[in-house]
Amino acid sequence: MRIQDIRKMFPALSQTVYGKPLVYFDNAATAQRPESVVRKMESLALGTNANIHRAVHKLASEATEEYESTRDVVREYINAESRQEVVFTSGTTASINLVAFSFGEVFVGEGDEIIVSEEEHHSNIVPWQMLCQRKKATLKVLRVDDEGHLKINDLTTLITSRTKIVAVTHISNVLGIINPVKEIVNICHSKGCPVLIDGAQGIVHQKVDVQDLDCDFYAFSGHKIYAATGTGVLYGKKKWLEQMVPYQGGGEMIETVKFSGTTYAPLPGKFEAGTQNINAVPTLKPAIEFMKLLEDGELRREMGEVEERFFASLRMTGSKVFGVPRGTERKIPLCSFTVGGAHHEDIALILDKMGIAVRSGQMCAEPLMDRFGVTGMLRVSLAPYNTVEEVEYFEKALDKAIKMLV
Repeated sequence: MRIQDIRKMFPALSQTVYGKPLVYFDNAATAQRPESVVRKMESLALGTNANIHRAVHKLASEATEEYESTRDVVREYINAESRQEVVFTSGTTASINLVAFSFGEVFVGEGDEIIVSEEEHHSNIVPWQMLCQRKKATLKVLRVDDEGHLKINDLTTLITSRTKIVAVTHISNVLGIINPVKEIVNICHSKGCPVLIDGAQGIVHQKVDVQDLDCDFYAFSGHKIYAATGTGVLYGKKKWLEQMVPYQGGGEMIETVKFSGTTYAPLPGKFEAGTQNINAVPTLKPAIEFMKLLEDGELRREMGEVEERFFASLRMTGSKVFGVPRGTERKIPLCSFTVGGAHHEDIALILDKMGIAVRSGQMCAEPLMDRFGVTGMLRVSLAPYNTVEEVEYFEKALDKAIKMLV
């Protein structure tokens, strides 16, 4: 398996932008979709388009099988102990909101504490702020140092007897450094505190084994691992999910409904109210099959060469890169940087005219931007279908953009 073999699976990569071949370097926001995922979406929409779990007709049975067999595939892929621990959502944001509400309603009260890190995406900050406002609890922050590394040692003093949960990202969507989440889980558990991991970037670049991590919750989105948008997963340990109240009420999440009172469906149905995204969730199956292809040794070697060239190209431009690994730390092929004397959005617009798609702005991480004293950054993020030739073209285009602006 080679990168060119991978590229052939992605029809979108063959398009042009302003007359230039598309160079798609915004993969941390959303990945392009392989043809297998597109075909799955099409077959479900045109063929097996029926509501699940309810009717007894053939289409409904086939749709239910497509949906529920996806749960088994996901369970195996992340090594959850039970399929009951796999809840389908619309994405990482929905998964975290579910926990913030449902866990918070049961376990968080006035004067209690929640801990998040300074490098979190807004989706792993705002839901906890809302919980704290609702429950009169306190939000505490695990800071990062000047180089963007979490101050892990501070956790031992941040966590108190009132701390109810710690929520931390597996990999920052700005800094790209792979956080030592297993160590974080161990520290928190030694203090009797559960942990939620935002795996939006982690699931893309790491082989995730939730039992090995021993995390209590792990949240991720389908569209970042090449599945359809509007799909996501919440892994939760059964012992927590069973105690948590439902996030939403409606069809499917109930066992019995009476005006005298309602009882809820067993896991995971309790957290999947209403008609689910029946034409999209099953795309997680071909997406995961694609993810498995990326384990090919020859492909990994070639991808490593692209990453080396990518990191070297940014060093040569003199850009200020945020999130530099040290020691044995590893960084995914993602770089957020600034260029002195040039606005990040101006550079992004020039690159766009040359066919290169990058991200500019705050990356939904405003507190982290404040920490580093910037209004925004440029972010370049690679996927397995990106090539050395694209990186070399990007280097020349970035140099041209800088010379135009500085």
